[in-house]
Amino acid sequence: MNLVVDIGNTHVKAAAVEGTSVAMMLTFPSVAEMDTAPITARYDIRRAIVASTGCGAADAVEYLRRQGLEVMEMTPDTPVPIGKVYSTPQTLGADRIAAAVGAEAVFGRGDYLIVDFGTAITIDLVSGGAFRGGNISPGMRIRFRALHDYTSRLPECSPIERTCFPAQSTAEAIEQGVMQGITYEIEGYMAALAHENVKLSIIFTGGDAKYFVKRIKNAIFAKCELVICGLNRILDYNATEQADI
Repeated sequence: MNLVVDIGNTHVKAAAVEGTSVAMMLTFPSVAEMDTAPITARYDIRRAIVASTGCGAADAVEYLRRQGLEVMEMTPDTPVPIGKVYSTPQTLGADRIAAAVGAEAVFGRGDYLIVDFGTAITIDLVSGGAFRGGNISPGMRIRFRALHDYTSRLPECSPIERTCFPAQSTAEAIEQGVMQGITYEIEGYMAALAHENVKLSIIFTGGDAKYFVKRIKNAIFAKCELVICGLNRILDYNATEQADI
């Protein structure tokens, strides 16, 4: 059992993981408020990995080492069990490569389009055992917030399940515009790749994936945390590599 700490843009996740099974996960507003004692008291954990899309990794590493854990920080130079075909690997987010590793850990070697619905939406291609890159666009909540913050009178709205067109009120127009805009965006990628005869499995993950899995057909909703599972696989991979030296 390992401890995986994923520091995202909006919150921090700490999870006890074995293989691709998440036994326990806690969420915190920040690294400063992180308390992994409930996890370490329950499970026999000796190793941990910390990954961050922003800042706070150093503080998390120091905190966990004070708990007596062997800690690895995920960096662009960390060896991973898949290839990376990317022009600027030093700028590649740990969450994106971890999700790619997680896809192969959970579903096996294959060709995948991974859509991670987080603060940002990332659409990444994994094929032939390698991360091939992808695109990044504003996440759902950023879009709702931007329409409110950068206009004088538009309200801040929330996600809905219902679909309609044309909308009959301003609030409904915003709700449908954001939700359907993201839906058509993802479907556009899927259609373009299908037109090029690229055979892919579509994987949805991330906190906001649940709002789109029913809207978009032929997608696998990865209820498991792909990034968490991928980071655990990377930790195990590096431990094995070191043991073999």
